[in-house]
Amino acid sequence: MEPKPQRQLHPLPRGLVELYGLLAVLFVLVPEWMADGALSGLRAGQGDSALPITTSAWQRVPELKLASMNLRELRQLARELRLWGYGRLNREQLSGCLLRRIQARRGKAL
Repeated sequence: MEPKPQRQLHPLPRGLVELYGLLAVLFVLVPEWMADGALSGLRAGQGDSALPITTSAWQRVPELKLASMNLRELRQLARELRLWGYGRLNREQLSGCLLRRIQARRGKAL
């Protein structure tokens, strides 16, 4: 068998390479810069937010607190509230049980 002759590759013209570079900047970097600017504008506008402060909302709405917790924190809260069998529950079941326990405690406190 004879070795195949290597194929001659033709380089792209310099203008075409520069055009591809410009398109990459326009389609990738510019939208990323715009998104970054929008996010920084949102962060700066948080002082005038109509949303309640997180800590005060957590005191009034336990669903918010439970939704923002990860599974480890939910299980730790279940342990503190002496909820039995919490280790076998998934996130949704555990949140439901915790919510019922929290609401029952509030009912007794009132």
